[in-house]
Amino acid sequence: MPGRWGDGALKALQFTDSKFRYALGKALGQVYPGIHLSSLGNLLYRDVPEPRLPGQRWVRVRTRLAGICGSDLNLIRLHNSPSLSPFVSFPFTVGHENVGTVGEVGPAVKGFQPGDRVAVDPLLACEAREIEPPCPHCQRGDFSICDNFTRGDLARGMLIGNCRDTGGGWSESFVAHETQLHHIPDDLSDEEAVLVEPLSCSLHAVARHRPADGEVVLVVGAGIIGLGVIASLRALGHKNRIIALARHEHQGEAAARMGADEVVRARGDYDRKVASLVGASVHRPILGPPVIRGGPGLIYECVGNSRSISDALRLAGSGGRVVLAGLASIPSGVDWSRVWQSQLTIAGTYASGLEDIDGQAVSSFEKALQLMSARAVPFVGLLTHRFALADYRQAFETALDKGGNGLIKATFVFD
Repeated sequence: MPGRWGDGALKALQFTDSKFRYALGKALGQVYPGIHLSSLGNLLYRDVPEPRLPGQRWVRVRTRLAGICGSDLNLIRLHNSPSLSPFVSFPFTVGHENVGTVGEVGPAVKGFQPGDRVAVDPLLACEAREIEPPCPHCQRGDFSICDNFTRGDLARGMLIGNCRDTGGGWSESFVAHETQLHHIPDDLSDEEAVLVEPLSCSLHAVARHRPADGEVVLVVGAGIIGLGVIASLRALGHKNRIIALARHEHQGEAAARMGADEVVRARGDYDRKVASLVGASVHRPILGPPVIRGGPGLIYECVGNSRSISDALRLAGSGGRVVLAGLASIPSGVDWSRVWQSQLTIAGTYASGLEDIDGQAVSSFEKALQLMSARAVPFVGLLTHRFALADYRQAFETALDKGGNGLIKATFVFD
């Protein structure tokens, strides 16, 4: 096996495993959140060696656009659970929502050549790790719960963007296995193609947890994942009544464009407004927020913080389903009594997989690309902000103030 790194140097944003930086960030982050973007944080902007191709079926990708995801912001602010750390390898270059141009191909690569424009499925499951036979999950197409994220000749990592050997999109180039690459149709711009990965996550959540006919659907959160859930429901032909719970006005407007029937702003007595829309009853407990009975039967929680999870559990109807698409970590103050009292079913969803859509098996990433190319989802204009990598501090500050900046999706742009 050749060495992992080339001779060239790249500018990159890397996350380190410095315990000193981590402890300092956890101790001071609540009172001084700027520490995470300072020279004392775990995220460092620095020169790194260019990763080499790990094997003959690998490709070097020159980054064109790299998305800034909510999970990336959680990582930088140390909101992720430490239980995820065994499944990454440090230091890693961040960035898993990537569009680029093929720059170099291994000798066994088929179907791709230098100059090809590609969108990259970031999952580093059995196929990308060239593990045979694949684990039972990968054999079923459940690539996001692969048993082998820590095995094979590649360093630990669930995704490009948290694996030491691959690099990530928050740099000038990274490497990917040929099976992770998808040709971008000529009629699809880079700005549209970079939204394929988050759309694939939303599509995966919907394809695995579809609404029953006539079931009212509530989508909690109208960021890019929540908007993707609404768009996916409509693109897959579901005519269910959809209520979107949006924090900001511009998000609510986007939710309506995606196909939401009603939009409720997450301000004031928003829980009562949702209840009134579905004819649910509202009860006042001795302490705490109202208790709702008779709420929506299916809720997609697309934020992942304590408030959004609490809202999803409180607003769900008895016997309902709550799909956690917002990558929840360690929520605090969540009243879990609603789970047993209302006999709720809680389901997690992550990344993409092989779906049964219209009687055909298709990856949610490939299906998302097809829907984008066919203009079957109204995602035009959702990429609202672009930044050079060197302006990362401004990028993250903007991304954390969506209400003040009208941001829906931001990316780093590479010339």
